[in-house]
Amino acid sequence: MEVGEQPLSAVALSQRVLKTGEMMKRVLLAGSTGYLGSYIAKELQRRSHFVRTIARNQGKLKQLGVEADEVIEAQLTDPDSIKDCCRGIDVVITTVGITRQKDGLTYMDVDFQANMNLLDEAKRSGVEKFIYVSVLNGEKLRELKICDAKERFVDRLKQSGLDHCVIRPNGFFSDMSEFYRMAKRGRVYLFGDGELRANPIHGEDLARVCVDAIDKPVQVIEVGGPETFTQNQIASIAFESLGKRPAIVHLPDWIRVLILKLVRRFTGSKVHGPIEFFMTVMAMDMLAPENGTHTLEEYFAGLDKENGSATTS
Repeated sequence: MEVGEQPLSAVALSQRVLKTGEMMKRVLLAGSTGYLGSYIAKELQRRSHFVRTIARNQGKLKQLGVEADEVIEAQLTDPDSIKDCCRGIDVVITTVGITRQKDGLTYMDVDFQANMNLLDEAKRSGVEKFIYVSVLNGEKLRELKICDAKERFVDRLKQSGLDHCVIRPNGFFSDMSEFYRMAKRGRVYLFGDGELRANPIHGEDLARVCVDAIDKPVQVIEVGGPETFTQNQIASIAFESLGKRPAIVHLPDWIRVLILKLVRRFTGSKVHGPIEFFMTVMAMDMLAPENGTHTLEEYFAGLDKENGSATTS
């Protein structure tokens, strides 16, 4: 699909300026069908920015309740399909990256090259600012394939000459669902003493940070959620949300190290990429400046309600 120039009318533009009290931006959002991207799309719309999205499947946007002024159905891994996607755009925000590898694509194909294709278009079209969502401590974890691909792109973004911002969030609430699933099965397994700390963040809170970055003169933002917990505390909250007595099993850390060595040796990156990332960050404090209002207790309670609805439907 070609990107058509569809400038807003003077009346529509003035309405948006009056509503927000400031000039709205024309934003291209890549990754709008992902967990974080859908929240960013909604936040951009709430603030009356013009939103153009890139999506492989426009139908998925509708399923997520995401609205956009323009939608380009394209593959970011195919540079020809996104030609001129940044024409008339002020700011690019991208959350593009592999969560679980599929379609035969690698981290370098998506986390690096797909974002590079977008960066090339942004430079060609004279975009004012490029915002990229990476991961907390990614620059310190380049031995992990997912972090290496992300940080290679960060290196190129810094060299691009564009005004830019790299947002480094802590783990998402959705990542903490693994604690909930283990608790539901009756046991939560932790490596070590379970006293390592993290402050995960809800996607809606992180979306506000990403949109705030449009007008902030900073190049790096580290951000976490409003509450800091030990892993033991996260497990206990999961059990409490289910009305169960906590049953936490602490495994010696050498088991984690052995599992990492085995999966790296005997599986391909499609399998061991997510495992090595999860097991590595589980063995370190993951702390970032506290931000947001959503609590983990509320999130787990919501999962419990969803589970109840699914059971009774």
